Amino acid sequence: MTVPAKTHRPTPGQTVGPFFAYGVEFPKMHEVAFPHSPGAIVLGGTVYDGAGAPIPDAFVEIWSADTDGTISRERGTFRRDDHTFTGFGRAFTNDDGHFEFWTRNPGGVDGRAPFFAAIVYARGLPDKLHTRIYLPDDDEVLDRDPLLASLAADERATLIAARTAHGHLRHDIRLQGENETVFLAF
Repeated sequence: MTVPAKTHRPTPGQTVGPFFAYGVEFPKMHEVAFPHSPGAIVLGGTVYDGAGAPIPDAFVEIWSADTDGTISRERGTFRRDDHTFTGFGRAFTNDDGHFEFWTRNPGGVDGRAPFFAAIVYARGLPDKLHTRIYLPDDDEVLDRDPLLASLAADERATLIAARTAHGHLRHDIRLQGENETVFLAF
């Protein structure tokens, strides 16, 4: 018996939203670290479209190592206990396109520059976008990072957060246009 040749093409990715909440929302999902616990910081920013308008119905996921650079193997991402650091969080943008996480400054893994791995989902995107958010605190370590070293200065700047006066982090994500965030292929 012969097997017929495939006649169907792979199905393309589907655009996300605006109905994200069903199946992806869980209590305290933006609290990677318990708010106001020792070492807790806020990582926040705004997601912008290609015209520079904030996107009110996107969501951002982050994942990072703990402050000492260890990769968490703890359970509890979807059932926060207010003590366990899992490294993973998810936040929806508000009407002004702003997202916010309670987390910790990640440490560098294997001596590399510390960063948050980030994924952005938004309406109109056929697939999610992967990027990184680096800490701005050590230029020497950032200079040695292979990804950052491969980028032009203006591209590199789209991946490095700014430190606020309160020690928190601010990082905007631009999906297209001027100062477009560098996204990674997977």
